[in-house]
Amino acid sequence: MVCTLMAQRPFKQYQAAEYEDFPLPPDWNQKTEWTRARLHYPSVYARSRWGLDLNWTIDYPRSDRHLLAGVRRLTRIETRSVEQIVDLDGTDDVYNWPMMYAVEVGHWELPDSQAKQLREFLLRGGFLMVDDFHGDEPYHNVYSEWQVFLASMVKVFPDRPIVEIPSKDAIFHTVYDLDDRFQVPGWQWTYSGRTNEAGESGKTPHWRGIYDDKGRVMVAICHNMDLGDAWEWSDDPRYPEKWASLAYRIAMNYFVYDLTH
Repeated sequence: MVCTLMAQRPFKQYQAAEYEDFPLPPDWNQKTEWTRARLHYPSVYARSRWGLDLNWTIDYPRSDRHLLAGVRRLTRIETRSVEQIVDLDGTDDVYNWPMMYAVEVGHWELPDSQAKQLREFLLRGGFLMVDDFHGDEPYHNVYSEWQVFLASMVKVFPDRPIVEIPSKDAIFHTVYDLDDRFQVPGWQWTYSGRTNEAGESGKTPHWRGIYDDKGRVMVAICHNMDLGDAWEWSDDPRYPEKWASLAYRIAMNYFVYDLTH
């Protein structure tokens, strides 16, 4: 587990790509034992309506708030009702948060200093979950989202392989037994009718990981799926319950796994 080295930074709500002035829950400032952190990273391709680098904010904060409400209902984790935004800025603050989530990592671009600190965070016992990136085909005829993700991930761990997590791994059996997993599509399904993005190479969901020397999953890689959208739209009847349910179960397993391994 990551040790607390300094006082935690206070909660702050940031500019998002999709939501403005999203209301805070009434208990947003309640003191609790845990919350899920979201990684603020620089992008290789900025996606913004304001000329800002906001790929890291996709689905934020609606997805985060829905997910944390689910943690309260489905586990005994005493979680805050709001997320925490975390930076790999060279300070010790990142080590205050046991696990981080990074969205659209097919667009991130970690400088060497951030990759180094992310490696230190993970080797100290931290956990990173990445989500919502698709396919092996070129993006804008330059690189695929997988290649963009990999370019930064190999800076973090040049000597550790990315592997498919076997169904027998404890990460799929901490709260729910999740041998029967399937692709979780994003909101785009409601108008496209497709569960996949990024063409043929986006059709197969991959539950991948990077392990430490003791066999613990340090990095959980959800490729060719969009769990963030499933949490975000889980209260909308147009989004199928079976996909939202799996997305929540995966998250509960990953969070409890991180706290117990």
